[in-house]
Amino acid sequence: MKTLDVIAAVLVIIGGLNWGLVGIFRFDLVAAIFGDMSVIARIIYILVGISALYQAIFWKAIQKRWCKSVPMAP
Repeated sequence: MKTLDVIAAVLVIIGGLNWGLVGIFRFDLVAAIFGDMSVIARIIYILVGISALYQAIFWKAIQKRWCKSVPMAP
């Protein structure tokens, strides 16, 4: 499950950075790379959305999973 957590986090970061570019510069990096609403761009947008839902719904479980494996500082 940790691999899925990392993939979801990376996709959410990519989506957040892309939205930042859209908001500041009106530049959609995903559309620039893959084409405006091409099949690949749409798949990326869908994966980012699913990743955000995953992170939102399972946030507590993700925290518990990662806190168990990280030793606490003395």
